[in-house]
Amino acid sequence: MPSFDVVSEVDQHELSNAIDHTQREIGNRFDFKGTSAKVELSDGKVMVFADSDFQVQQIHPVLYQKLTARQIDIGCLEAGKVENSGKGVKQAIVVRQGIDKETAKKAVAKIKESKIKVQAQIQGEQLRVTGKKRDDLQNVMSMLKSAELGLPMQFQNFRD
Repeated sequence: MPSFDVVSEVDQHELSNAIDHTQREIGNRFDFKGTSAKVELSDGKVMVFADSDFQVQQIHPVLYQKLTARQIDIGCLEAGKVENSGKGVKQAIVVRQGIDKETAKKAVAKIKESKIKVQAQIQGEQLRVTGKKRDDLQNVMSMLKSAELGLPMQFQNFRD
């Protein structure tokens, strides 16, 4: 029986490359010369350090540009509040991995209300969709791509 998995993952290698490129561009930009502005990746979080809140806001477009150039959907980022830290400020941006239970239930509900003859099962942080026809599975894929579920989704392990 044909099936596929719906996942939400970020390639860690590409993420670290995008962070490195962002750090390099911040170091070269004139408006960041002589400041403590930097971007680091630690424990699935992107930490943005700067002298002021304004500089943190200036780093965001650079970071987002580098992420999209590496085919990382910025919808997986969840920016926290800007906090004071010593002389400057910092912001933690969480990189969300996996599909949480609530989003998975929304996706299953969307699949069921579409009346396509497939079955969807929640398996941990992914969703398995099985059906008798390949066309039905492709219809589910296009429906999930167009659905606004709040997470970027990828489709893996397509089997006939």
